Amino acid sequence: MKNISTSLFKDPFEVKNDKYIFIPVQEEVVTDFLDKIKYKIKKFSGLYNFLIELISPVFPQPFFDARKIIKNEIKGKNLVALNLGSGNSDFGDDLLNVDLLPYENVDIICDIENIPFKDNSVDYIINIAVLEHVPNPQKVIAEIHRILKPGGKIYCFIPFMQPFHASPYDFQRFTYEGMKHQFREFEILRLKPIGPTSGMLWNLQEWLALLFSFGIKPLHTVLYLFFMVLTFPLKFIDLILQHHPMSKNVASGFSILCQKK
Repeated sequence: MKNISTSLFKDPFEVKNDKYIFIPVQEEVVTDFLDKIKYKIKKFSGLYNFLIELISPVFPQPFFDARKIIKNEIKGKNLVALNLGSGNSDFGDDLLNVDLLPYENVDIICDIENIPFKDNSVDYIINIAVLEHVPNPQKVIAEIHRILKPGGKIYCFIPFMQPFHASPYDFQRFTYEGMKHQFREFEILRLKPIGPTSGMLWNLQEWLALLFSFGIKPLHTVLYLFFMVLTFPLKFIDLILQHHPMSKNVASGFSILCQKK
């Protein structure tokens, strides 16, 4: 169990299996065959992260950015930092992993629409590819604003040009201007597009699987995985293209670094 002062919590909790639990523990809802594969692999966080960063169609810039932030601004400092909506990922002992589900690496189980930290109690939050999966993202962002200390920061990545991906639900996407609107209560330090090639590639993989599966869903899944493995190297073109001034029009998503005023 990672060290944390429980005086930071505003809600009652129980401790079980080295986790602080604020809601009834539940298992992930698995909706289709591909989701079942993802759910099984997620239990092996190292393998899952390797596959996401290397073979998935998404250029892994958010993970690079997060690790750089942790190294330069969090690691070794006396800060309260959260990996919010962590899944089974783990950026190390300097961050507390917060999620709805009881993955092995999760430290705090709660609903991130009601984060159990007191007002002005958290220094830094990392939030990668989570807000598309919550029904009320503005409620989560308001909670992030509430718990951050004045001057506290959040690094967040949200998809834009990505196909539907369940895990187990998928509700919305955000444009460049939409990102600015969602984080309007913060001082925006940096907002940048990530992965224009990724935005194209994921849709192309889905389209090719649709074209050649002839309406057969199991065949679509097999073909989708085949085309993913075949074409994933293309995403690394984004090392260059994501810096194009017009890449925001077709970006896979946007990362934003904000500070509480």
